Amino acid sequence: METIIRRHAAPQRLPGHRPSTLVGVVASGNLEVLAERTVDDQSCSFHVSTAVSGFEPVWDAVLSDFAQRYAPGGVAFSINDGGARPDTVLLRLAQACQALKEDK
Repeated sequence: METIIRRHAAPQRLPGHRPSTLVGVVASGNLEVLAERTVDDQSCSFHVSTAVSGFEPVWDAVLSDFAQRYAPGGVAFSINDGGARPDTVLLRLAQACQALKEDK
């Protein structure tokens, strides 16, 4: 297992009041994302656990792109990766943000 930890600045808090959500499933070629409102509103954090080593530059690019696009301030993301492609990572992170915005 490889662990990657990153923190990015965010210009604003992600809207909504839901405290946490879980999306996806760890299976062949996929991942799960736990998103929790546990960091300050001007940043977001990522804790990635992956069984696929050697892709840290790819993870850096994907997480940086996501942080810039969605500005998910106040959210800590815990990612358990089972070999997902970058587009799947972005999809699951976006789904987590959308779920946090909903009050259900």
